[in-house]
Amino acid sequence: MTAEVAGWVEATVAVLLVLSGVFVLISAVGFARLQDFFLRMHPPALAYTVGSWCVTLAVVLYFSMLEGKLALYPLLITALLGVTVPVTTVLLARVALFRRRSARVADTPSPLTRPRAS
Repeated sequence: MTAEVAGWVEATVAVLLVLSGVFVLISAVGFARLQDFFLRMHPPALAYTVGSWCVTLAVVLYFSMLEGKLALYPLLITALLGVTVPVTTVLLARVALFRRRSARVADTPSPLTRPRAS
């Protein structure tokens, strides 16, 4: 038994998936062209978030039309990704800042608080 999906649904899903790929490609180009680690953090995180939302909307639309009822389970995956990407970005930035401070790189900003005396 094969279920049929309307042509406009398949076209919309295809556009969303191609749009997701375009965002990832733009992110990769931005990542390759930027020189500093701190500048390189933002394009992948933003494009990953927008790209994952495009894929999620495509999956929700396709399986909702295929099954005949609203399929919201893909939203759980995107919600978890939406929480983990910013947290990972902040952790990577803190590690890079710590390493620059340890190496005493000249243009590194000082900590907001003074280090505790041991």
